[in-house]
Amino acid sequence: MEGKNNQIIIYSGGGKAPKIEVKMEKETIWLTQGQIAQLFSVERSVITKHLSNVFKTKEVNEKSNVQFLHIANSDKPVKIYSLDVIISVGYRVNSQKATQFRIWANKVLRDHIIKGYTVNRERLGQLQGRQLDELESAVTLIRRTIETRRLTGTQEKGLLCVITEYANSWILLTKYDNHQINAPKNISRTKYVMTHTEAVAAIDNMRKRLAKKLGDSDLYGRERQEGLQAIIGALYQTYARKPLYPSIEHQAAHLLYFVVKDHPFVDGNKRIGAYLFIYFLSRTNYLLKKNGEKKINDSALVALTLLVAESDPKEKDVIVKLIMNFIAK
Repeated sequence: MEGKNNQIIIYSGGGKAPKIEVKMEKETIWLTQGQIAQLFSVERSVITKHLSNVFKTKEVNEKSNVQFLHIANSDKPVKIYSLDVIISVGYRVNSQKATQFRIWANKVLRDHIIKGYTVNRERLGQLQGRQLDELESAVTLIRRTIETRRLTGTQEKGLLCVITEYANSWILLTKYDNHQINAPKNISRTKYVMTHTEAVAAIDNMRKRLAKKLGDSDLYGRERQEGLQAIIGALYQTYARKPLYPSIEHQAAHLLYFVVKDHPFVDGNKRIGAYLFIYFLSRTNYLLKKNGEKKINDSALVALTLLVAESDPKEKDVIVKLIMNFIAK
């Protein structure tokens, strides 16, 4: 790669294919439609079709990823497209060069994420502000690519899925460490209202099932006064006629937190908190992803429950936001 007049030379597809000089600006690279066609060795009409679909499906934002370049001795400015657009088109084009590009891009992404962030964990921990947002944007782009087109081969798709799943966890935990975590932007509504009677019946059913493996206990699940009823009532509090916890994410996260931290039972608060948390998500049809997998697996559930139990009460808002993000993602 060599620089020249603010331009750089990028991937050419190997062999004797001509190298392509591109414009470098706003921390990304830009190609014209003709250069994209040259990169993937297809007709411009093919690129035109794929560009249209990329913007039509809102896979990439057209306004921020298209510019006009004024060329010397030309009356009309030429459209140029950002790296996000180039990558998206590259995963749509059906040609040998496009396949080579996908293999190359996947290797670059794998090396960047795995070597840059898995091996060098200290570097990940140092990410803050804009850098963290850029990593999150990169992971989002990869995930969108996986979801919107068929990749070549199950191995390739599986690798990128693993990378993005772990990278999302690293991003979330790094934001937590840096006190930058926020509640998820997209939240889900539900008309389901958990009652105290329903919760008690669910806990009793859980106790009977556990008794077969762990033995029965008179103290397990015994409520202290009206502790559980108060917690459930708190989930549906309102202020100025607006709910304090307006979403599934809000209610589920606070349910887990309150049961574990407030100790409404003589024994079994962590187990009951985790169980009611999963029960609530199941009743709201929010426990599983679209592919049928659990949003929060067994290990993550244990980790979240213990995190709540060991946390400082002053960290309540941060802990709740962390749980909400795990549910949302």
